[in-house]
Amino acid sequence: MTGSPAADYHSLTMGAATIAFHATPGVTPGVIFCGGFQSDMTGTKALALESWARARGRSFVRFDYQGHGRSSGRFVDGTIGCWADDARAVLDRVTTGPQILVGSSMGAWIMVLVAASRPERIAGLVGVAAAPDFTEDLIWAALDRQQRRTLFEQGQVGLPSDSDSVPYPVTLALIEEARHHLVLRDSIALECPVRLIHGLADRDVPWGTSVRLSERLASPDVRLTLIKDGDHRLSRDQDIALLCRTLEDLLASEAPPAAEPGVG
Repeated sequence: MTGSPAADYHSLTMGAATIAFHATPGVTPGVIFCGGFQSDMTGTKALALESWARARGRSFVRFDYQGHGRSSGRFVDGTIGCWADDARAVLDRVTTGPQILVGSSMGAWIMVLVAASRPERIAGLVGVAAAPDFTEDLIWAALDRQQRRTLFEQGQVGLPSDSDSVPYPVTLALIEEARHHLVLRDSIALECPVRLIHGLADRDVPWGTSVRLSERLASPDVRLTLIKDGDHRLSRDQDIALLCRTLEDLLASEAPPAAEPGVG
């Protein structure tokens, strides 16, 4: 672990890559926030949850995937498997003890992949506007013939973004590599408690995706909360309050917090 230019942030090394993170020490079960596609660890939900955790003396970690935020690499070189490896490294090397993974949009796909590979470390999952398999079901399925031709011929295609005037790049490598990590095609062998929150007004990821995820999970303790006027970001004050209450309820069903810090 090495310090980053900003004293608050640290990084861990994975081969030639560096993964930037911010860790707040505290009791376990701790909380790890997994951000979304093209998001970073300074987003509204990540910072709000950090404040929530600090006020309760609970460990909390937020981080950037490769090609995002303060971490090394280029966004266009990233894949679902690569970003899942980043999150897994944070779980393994930055934290100790049981952890609750909170995943926003793509981050909910990442949290499922990480939890499936480390079930003994996972105390629970919270998905916000969960977008598992979005590369296949929402991007690939929506590409027209010309866009697919461009993708195959040039290796990437630019797609319009509601939040940015500049198209965002989707690479052929992202689409093809993600097919090795699809989770909605079969049952998901996770038994931990899971909480899902989704907005009915989400224009980016249909709320039915969270329904499908809830159906695939083996856990009997899965609850889905739908917000009638909620959009994809779910970053309004009332959305953040609901997220914090959801975490409180999930933690209340767990054993009493451990005495040792949850951040290594």
